[in-house]
Amino acid sequence: MSDGEEIWADAMLVAALLAVDPLLRGVAVRARPGPVRDRWLEAFRALLPTGVPWRRLPIRIDDDRLLGGLDLAAALGGGRRDMQRGLLAEADGGVVVSAMSERLPVSLAARIGAVLDDGAVAIQREGFAERITTRFRFVALDEGVEEDEQPPVALLERLAFLLDLEPVSVRDAAPISATPSDIAAAQATLDRARPPETRDIEALCAAAQALGVESLRAPWLALRTAQALASLEGRDTIEESDLSMAARLVLSPRATRDLALQPEVANTPDDEVGEQPDEQSANDHDDVEAEVDAPEPSLNDMVLEAARAALPEELKAFWTPTAANASPSFGQAQGAGGAPLASTLRGRRIGSRPGPLRGASSLDVVETLKAAAPWQKVRSRLATRDAVPGLLIRREDFRVRRYQTRSESTVIFVVDASGSSAMNRLAETKGAVELLLAEAYVRRTQVALIAFRGLAPELLLPPTRSLSRARRCLSDLAGGGATPLAGALEAAGALAAAERVKGRTPLLVVLTDGRGNIALDGAAFRTRAQTDALAAAKRIGSARISAALIDTSARPRGDGASLADAMHGLFAALPYVEAGAVLDVTRALRTSAG
Repeated sequence: MSDGEEIWADAMLVAALLAVDPLLRGVAVRARPGPVRDRWLEAFRALLPTGVPWRRLPIRIDDDRLLGGLDLAAALGGGRRDMQRGLLAEADGGVVVSAMSERLPVSLAARIGAVLDDGAVAIQREGFAERITTRFRFVALDEGVEEDEQPPVALLERLAFLLDLEPVSVRDAAPISATPSDIAAAQATLDRARPPETRDIEALCAAAQALGVESLRAPWLALRTAQALASLEGRDTIEESDLSMAARLVLSPRATRDLALQPEVANTPDDEVGEQPDEQSANDHDDVEAEVDAPEPSLNDMVLEAARAALPEELKAFWTPTAANASPSFGQAQGAGGAPLASTLRGRRIGSRPGPLRGASSLDVVETLKAAAPWQKVRSRLATRDAVPGLLIRREDFRVRRYQTRSESTVIFVVDASGSSAMNRLAETKGAVELLLAEAYVRRTQVALIAFRGLAPELLLPPTRSLSRARRCLSDLAGGGATPLAGALEAAGALAAAERVKGRTPLLVVLTDGRGNIALDGAAFRTRAQTDALAAAKRIGSARISAALIDTSARPRGDGASLADAMHGLFAALPYVEAGAVLDVTRALRTSAG
């Protein structure tokens, strides 16, 4: 069986498992639009009963359509405040399909994830306080071009399966063998399945820990998958093969490290650790020793081996965290990180307010009608005979749209690659910057990289969203030479000003020991170099560019603190360049800028 055929077989099994158990919540399918993806969707839909809801999720959808809200037709027709069901409530028992899910706003993914977790839509607004139960499968179609373009982590960790159908050709996409009657029989077995044993839970948790899967939802989803696999076989108990397959399907795609790279724990026999038994005692226990010499593999070992067999090839050599498997700490506040801007024409809707109107384009027609609807009966009785029949709207009913836009941010990393820094902590600095680059990508911000060494700074990476390109530039960064700190700050300030002209919010993150020795004119005078660097930092502060300086020297001497104070920015002395502390400083900078 070719690789494409094996992947397709797993994809068909995933479709059957999702049809059996809605609590598996869904799947992320990485595939471009084409016949392979269409065949998988058709096969999945064919397993569901006729008439099951199948809804397409628009990327731009408001809360009224997604969750539910006031039924405007009932309000205008009879003055009643009835509730209208949203798309997620309409999909109860069915499927919600999201095309281009890699572009889903993080706020929208969070709302969908909350409904998947609770199994219900909670509406508490416009005078309503209602909870509607809904269980649906979510299919996130990932059409990302770049390797790093993936759906939001908040959504991925709630879906049981992550499929990559890119290697599958049309010839590999054979028809599915399962039928709706098979699914119905499996669901009947699932309802009366026995509770899992403790050893089953421990085996999946051990596999998740060994693979570096940090989400606690993953082992739970793997356990539900094992139960569904048993029900497809007509059994009400989970067997070892079910656990192994569940680990392959659920845990392996989320792995962040290869098991082969972990130190093996030797099972040292007791007779090699303690006192050696005498010959007579050994003769008396021949049978016991025979059993020790050929131990049976444990359940944990078998599940781990099955999971390892399904690891991606690149993981077995080197693993770089991506947005799909990164720790949730990378994106605690995902989304565009620029400053919020008030707007009356575009942006994210943040509600409406009473007039006055500033042109017809600012009128929120729906909210105006909602405000006027409950008063129609009263107004119709008070209206004069000469009044024109129809909807009676008064000045106090007018509502004006309120929007909020958030400018896109550009994080400009300024990295000291001079001889003093390279001799001390350039390697650690690279590691910390790589984590910052990953967080910047998750937040969908632009990233730029300026390195300075020798006689002048160098813009290694113009503002971009390509995380892989940023990593390549960072890995190629060599150390050595003088420290043109003043020129680097001048270049960073100029780049920040250019980004601000483009409507973006620049954020400077400078990693250096704060001691320059090359002046702006190229002269190697330390005193003049420090004066020029301080002047450049003051210009950054006068321009009100958000900045943070991280002193990476082993023994900070106050130079970095002076520069940070001149920039009116944040300062942190991190002699060990701990990645977590660097992330904290950057988040604090982003918060102060927003």
